Amino acid sequence: MPHLAAHMDSVPPSGIRRIFELAQSLDDVVFLAVGEPDVAVAPHILEAAARAWQADETYYTPNGGIPELRAAIVAKLAAENGIMVDAEQVWVTNGGMHALYLAMTLALGPGDEVLLPDPGYSTFPMNARMISAVPVPYTLRSSRDFLPDFDELERLVTANTRMIIVNSPSNPLGAIFPRETIEEVLEFARRHDLWVLSDEVYERFTYGALHTSIAALDDEDRVFSVFSLSKTYALTGARVGYLVTPPGMSQILRTAQEAIISCINLPAQFAAVAAITGPQDHVLTAATHYRENLQAATELLRELGIEYLEPSGAFYLWVNVSYATGGDVAEWAERFLLEQRVAVAPGSAFGRHGEGWIRLCVAADLADIETGIRRLPRPPAQSTA
Repeated sequence: MPHLAAHMDSVPPSGIRRIFELAQSLDDVVFLAVGEPDVAVAPHILEAAARAWQADETYYTPNGGIPELRAAIVAKLAAENGIMVDAEQVWVTNGGMHALYLAMTLALGPGDEVLLPDPGYSTFPMNARMISAVPVPYTLRSSRDFLPDFDELERLVTANTRMIIVNSPSNPLGAIFPRETIEEVLEFARRHDLWVLSDEVYERFTYGALHTSIAALDDEDRVFSVFSLSKTYALTGARVGYLVTPPGMSQILRTAQEAIISCINLPAQFAAVAAITGPQDHVLTAATHYRENLQAATELLRELGIEYLEPSGAFYLWVNVSYATGGDVAEWAERFLLEQRVAVAPGSAFGRHGEGWIRLCVAADLADIETGIRRLPRPPAQSTA
């Protein structure tokens, strides 16, 4: 039989999905591995989608999305992000994942290098390999509060480097880059004439820290910005995100969208209009819920003497269990699931420098979160003989 394309062997599998699928085959599992909001979708959003289905509004739409959705996004970006664009710079996508892939497809070719965070979202290197680009990790270390080391970035840049990816608020870390760091990223990109890809999917969930959209500071048209309704409005299965591009790309994007997806399903687009333009109190309620869960979880981790990164955004906890994993946190997480019935995401799924750490999702029932944390092994200093 014919062979698959040679570069497909280099696409790394998802370490998160491995745990998720194993957990699905087991009973009585505490699920803390996948970033699935545990709050209900607001009724006005569901009603908008339901009306579209009942009215048989199931036809093709423009490649970039229906005009009312693009207009709503343009207004939202100006009001909330300080990003001034026109509708032709907004492209409605099949979730944030598709927006990331689309931006990388536009900017990167075979052999081009992309700087991406380590630890960082697992799809970043997967996307790069899918298009025969080369992922080059830059390290986010606990000793630097998980902020980029620009001396390291200077050493990593080559003649083949085309893009740097920034993810703030971060998945998996829950860290937020301060404005000063965002400005340094832009200056670094200017020096080396790089595209910047900014993943801002968790923009609405911040705790005592200010989220800065990098495109709001960009005056050289080098930033692609990725947003999603999945986490903000608990619409993970509806698959609606959007890519915000520099100006002048509408024709190539129209072609790219047609080739990849044509358009997003229409009822989901009407739901997205209702989500963005309608009441936002349910988003604030969700943010309060996640913040309270994070506070309770961190208090328990401190009580147990387990190291973690104090989160500034998103709904994850980055927890150090290296004392128990024997240098292979992926194998340990699988064993922990089988023995303790708790599903956590191994840190190595987010890059080499995630080894020894795990990501806990707190978008869950607080009792489950506390149960999962109490089943973690104690650090040696906390052991009792």
